[in-house]
Amino acid sequence: MEKYDVKFKKKLGQNFLKNTSVVDRIVNQADIDSNSLVIEVGPGGAIMTRELAKKAKNVLAYEIDNDLADEIHKRLEGYDNVVVLFQDFLLSDISKDIAKFDYDKLFFISNVPYYITTPILMKLINSGLSFNKIVMMVQKEVGDRFSTKCGSRDYGSITVLLNYFYDVRREFVVSRNNFVPVPNVDSVVVTFTEKNNKKTVKNFSYFDKLVRDSFKYKRKTIKNNLKNYDLNIVSQVLSKYGYDLSVRAEMLDVDVFVDLANALGK
Repeated sequence: MEKYDVKFKKKLGQNFLKNTSVVDRIVNQADIDSNSLVIEVGPGGAIMTRELAKKAKNVLAYEIDNDLADEIHKRLEGYDNVVVLFQDFLLSDISKDIAKFDYDKLFFISNVPYYITTPILMKLINSGLSFNKIVMMVQKEVGDRFSTKCGSRDYGSITVLLNYFYDVRREFVVSRNNFVPVPNVDSVVVTFTEKNNKKTVKNFSYFDKLVRDSFKYKRKTIKNNLKNYDLNIVSQVLSKYGYDLSVRAEMLDVDVFVDLANALGK
């Protein structure tokens, strides 16, 4: 078990892993080799950064808390294949930052701060970068929402958007007792692997808006949530899948939303 001599900042969502066996399980979720570049956000006490550095060619870590600089540098002494940028990942130009590295495979592996989980994922999607795999440890409730299937009460717009780009898999639960300080909830490790056979969306911004509108009022039907769209076209698309306008968004998988967006969009 790792021990840390730092002042934790609640406002930054700092909960550091202390169990090295959990770290090993997380790192082993990806096929990292000596030609890989791994991006990590929130290295904290660098417990996972060290293990990533043992397998990857390079690790690029983003840490927003400058007060951790001495601790991180001390813990990474001797690991010359790690670059730590003390800056806000959400404001960073990832493509520019990784341009200096030579690699064959690109991974994102991180115990991300709970409060910026979804913004981080959306930034990775919008970056246009191709990741061999994304491995994230997130709040259990959030991870369940990411990885659930249509028909579940946890199924929502973020589930659809993520499942458009990735095969999302819930790997294993991590007890809150593996962190210091101990958070109020358990975590779960979720993996995201890019889909090679996803349907083409003509206009992603329109698709994004349509999906969000479809889930605007969770218990209302598609007819109610999409009343400002052409319901004749919506009905025609739904009928191909055996549904009508009385269906709720939570029952529709990502392919239905792609067809709806392509049929309705300009």
